[in-house]
Formats: sequence, structure tokens, C-alpha cells
Amino acid sequence: MLTFIPTPIGNPQDITIRAMKLFEKAELFLCEDTRQTKRLLRLLEERFDMAYPDAEFYSFNEHNGEERLEQFGAILGTQEVVYVSDAGMPVISDPGQILVAYCQENNITYDVLPGASAVTTAYAASGFEEGKFLFYAFLPHKGKERSSALSKAMGNGYNTVLYESPHRLEKLLSEILALDENRELFLAKEISKKYQRYYRGTAASLNEVFKELTIRGEWVVVIRAKESTEKSLSFTEVLSLDLPPKSKAKLLAQLSDKSVKEWYNELIK
Repeated sequence: MLTFIPTPIGNPQDITIRAMKLFEKAELFLCEDTRQTKRLLRLLEERFDMAYPDAEFYSFNEHNGEERLEQFGAILGTQEVVYVSDAGMPVISDPGQILVAYCQENNITYDVLPGASAVTTAYAASGFEEGKFLFYAFLPHKGKERSSALSKAMGNGYNTVLYESPHRLEKLLSEILALDENRELFLAKEISKKYQRYYRGTAASLNEVFKELTIRGEWVVVIRAKESTEKSLSFTEVLSLDLPPKSKAKLLAQLSDKSVKEWYNELIK
């Protein structure tokens, strides 16, 4: 059976007993990076007396995923196969999603173990009391795609979680600052590792703080939703408005796939 196994996002002691038992009996490892996985297994062997598995190791990523499925698809349901990311919960913003889709399409039994996730850990640490949030993973690196994605992240009405690399964090802060200097942010550095740090404040105040810091490590950024005083009408509410057909058709066209003309013709029937 294929099992997706979360790995520690920093501290190796966060590995579970169940994960180590499955590692020990695995026959095939599909890994985001085989070097990273082997390094983790050696560490678990040394520190926690886990038996190093007698298994084969192959990379599995967005570039070779289809090739690997042709190579190993037939044995996913008959051998002990595990998939692991470099760190954290597999499949989330990760090439493991290709494997999940393959199993579902081919009626192959699979399992996903619960485990560490930088997304939920950072959100819990943020102290933002709202229970709803959106996860945007990494923004595009540059250009209009990046600015458009960031604008959506800041204006979607929900607290939003992003991943960011150290060499782009300063850029991200300056971009948020330009859009809304008073927006509240929470930043988590190197979660569960030795140099873990939390920072909370407005974009303006954090921008000043980070001018004095050497930015290293991996970061999770939580953007707090901006309270909106604007009210929006639902589709049903627009239909019930006492408006001339032409005006109502224009509003309904904005909320649907029908044109103004189609709505107008329907309204005057």
C-alpha cells in the first residue's frame, strides 16, 4: 500500500512512532529529494534506534512524476511504498498530489498520516482569533502575476498564509507596505528549529524591525484580513430589487455568466 508520511519541519523529535514503523518496513521510497530523506532516516537510526530500511529510493517530483508512475504504478497497491516530502505534510503544495490523483483514478488504496505542517503551526502561533484562513503557498516570483496574487491575498476577506524564502521576504514586506502600511502581519521564522522566531505587527512597524535584522531561513507569513465596511448583495437579493429591467440586468450580468442582453430578455418576459 502507498502511504504518505509527514516528516518533521525542523526538530527531528517531532517524528511519530507510527511513521518510523512504516519507514522500517518500507520496500520503496518515493521522495521529493532522496538525499534529504536518507539524511533523515540516518538521523532517526542514530538518535531513536530506528532500523534503517532495506528499500529502494527514487525521486518523485513535478518533472518526473508521470515517468515514475509508468515505472512503479503497478506496484503501488501490492508493495509497501511510502512517499515523503523534504519536510512537513506531503501533498500540500507538493508533487505528491500527482500520486493521490493516480491512486484515486486507478482505485488504489492509499493512506495519509497526520503530522507537522508549517501552515497550521504558524497560524496557531499568530494569535489571530478568526478560525478561517486561506493558504496561498508561494507567490509568483515577479511581475504582474506576483502583484496580482498579492493583491488577491490581501483583499480576499480572510486571514491568508504565505510561504516566503529569505531572499524575497524583504521584497514582500515592501510590497505589502505599499498596498497597506497598517495591515497586521505575523511572521514565523524557522518553525521548530533552533533559531525559531515570531514577529507580529503592522507592515510599517515590521518593515522597520527587519531593516536591523539579517534575514535567513524559511518563513511563513500570515496576513490578517482587513475589516470591510462594504456590503455586498447576493444574487437572490439583486433579483428581488425594485429596479428597471435594464439596470437589474446589468447587475445580474456581473454576478453570472449571462450577458446583459440575455438577462434583460428574461426579465421582460
